[in-house]
Amino acid sequence: MSEICVHDVEVNGVTLRVHEAGDPANPTVILSHGFPELAHSWRHQLPALADAGYHVIAPDQRGYGHSSAPKDVDAYGVQHLTGDLIALLDRTGKDQAVFVGHDWGSLIVWETARLHPERVRSVVGVSVPFVSWPGPPTELMKMVYTDRFFYILYFQQVGPPERELEADPRHSMASFLYSASGAAMVNREMPTELPPMEGTGFLDVMGKEPPAVPYPGPEGPWLLEADLDVYAAEFANSGFFGPVSYYRNLDANYQVVKDLGPERLAMPSYFITGELDGVNLMDPTGIERMQTMLPDFRGYTIVPGAGHWVQQESPAAFNAALLGYLATL
Repeated sequence: MSEICVHDVEVNGVTLRVHEAGDPANPTVILSHGFPELAHSWRHQLPALADAGYHVIAPDQRGYGHSSAPKDVDAYGVQHLTGDLIALLDRTGKDQAVFVGHDWGSLIVWETARLHPERVRSVVGVSVPFVSWPGPPTELMKMVYTDRFFYILYFQQVGPPERELEADPRHSMASFLYSASGAAMVNREMPTELPPMEGTGFLDVMGKEPPAVPYPGPEGPWLLEADLDVYAAEFANSGFFGPVSYYRNLDANYQVVKDLGPERLAMPSYFITGELDGVNLMDPTGIERMQTMLPDFRGYTIVPGAGHWVQQESPAAFNAALLGYLATL
């Protein structure tokens, strides 16, 4: 199994802690994690990709872990987030890489392909399909949810989300990681009415109290005590201002990309998701939309039994899907 090197790099005005594996002379794959995750979420993909002949880079993105955490909300806008990934590519001396992103990282790599198409050999979205918003996202969400709780709208206000999530980072991470997993989604009844926005917190809508780790997955236990230790320690260090501020830039990001059509994503693209991923409930037409909108959309894989954390819950199935797709390029 290939060795993973962890080191800090200066790129795009910030310091990122980067997990890296494989021969730098090989084709590069850049992995972009989601919310609230870390490069640790790619722990099963880094050695597999390196062993398969790729050079793979996975940063703790700005605001996360021990990477730089700017104090301004606008430092987490899409120009900066995509710029960080392009700067990592620049360090390799190569013109292009394959970009793979999960959850928020998926949004980032889709927009990397839209803003910097010449640098993207291929783009693989995981969990979150490509979205071309018809208007400012939070305005659309307010029209849908009115005075009911929706986490993205809750995240817009600086202060309350941070206080809630930072009160006990270990419990917050245990709740996040269990509630969106496949095990928690099985036979889960969706609420017929959402609670009011006023007085409701993010952890209030997570469902039942998370069980003790390890958490079960389709291929066996997927989140061990040691993994939860990593997440708890890194978020105790970073706090949640940076991670939550990604959401606070959704409307500003819309202004940046609204005039850049999906035709700019002319490179090959692919999508992987878990069968029990809650995003599928919120965006049930995502795959059909990509088949219609993206010029070279080459298909998708739905991993049976996996929830939102598909590359962690079902690493063997995920790696087979990703490596199988990469082999076609």
